Amino acid sequence: MGKAIAIFNQKGGVGKTTTNINLAACLALKGKKVLVIDIDPQGNTTSGLGIPKKDLGNTSYDLMIEEDINPLSTIYHTSVRNMDIIPASVDLAGAEIELVEIDGRERRLEKALNAIRPLYDYVFIDCPPSLSLLTINALTAVDSVLIPIQCEFYALEGVTQLVSTIELVRKSFNPSIKIQGVILSMFDGRANLSIQVAEEVKKFFGSKLYATVIPRNVRLAEAPSYGLPITSYDPHSKGARAYMAFADEFLEAEVNNG
Repeated sequence: MGKAIAIFNQKGGVGKTTTNINLAACLALKGKKVLVIDIDPQGNTTSGLGIPKKDLGNTSYDLMIEEDINPLSTIYHTSVRNMDIIPASVDLAGAEIELVEIDGRERRLEKALNAIRPLYDYVFIDCPPSLSLLTINALTAVDSVLIPIQCEFYALEGVTQLVSTIELVRKSFNPSIKIQGVILSMFDGRANLSIQVAEEVKKFFGSKLYATVIPRNVRLAEAPSYGLPITSYDPHSKGARAYMAFADEFLEAEVNNG
């Protein structure tokens, strides 16, 4: 049974989608079978992997809304070997309202994932940057949460609320959910602010903070516009090297934590 991980932060613009795409791609390059699921109505993971949002067949919207759908019909191959995607569609914007009327609305994604998880080593879910029914579906369905935090002045604003949200889901829907870890993004080693943020995050999360940091990198920012992970767009860039190092640390922690 593959491990399911939600990539979530209630604050937007923290590198959530970048981490979803590039950690998954790096793990796929290391031989892991990986699936990414895009449940963010903005669909940035979908476009960032070169999947055209128009004229798609079944998507993550259908996965959660349609009762009798075959979950396997929502899976698409990406340009990266060993890496598949369940893309988002514009219909997700209305899914919130439709889910309200459905019985067991918090567990729709969990139910669908049961048929998919045995096919993969890892399933990563890109969540909306808000506590919505879509996000609750993701947090109810996964084993753990990976939290990207941007190295900026307001980085820790809302982190307490984020942890409280995970606790709320643990009590109400998913007693086994854990924090997988915290990854710092957009790090500038020359800036005192980045170093101070890293120190504050370390105080708050302790050993849950990964040693690897993701730097500010132009090539990393450019890659999504070409529909490619950084490992395909510029495998020798600082961003690509950082995500490969993160993938190594991620896998090592998996082994150490059993």
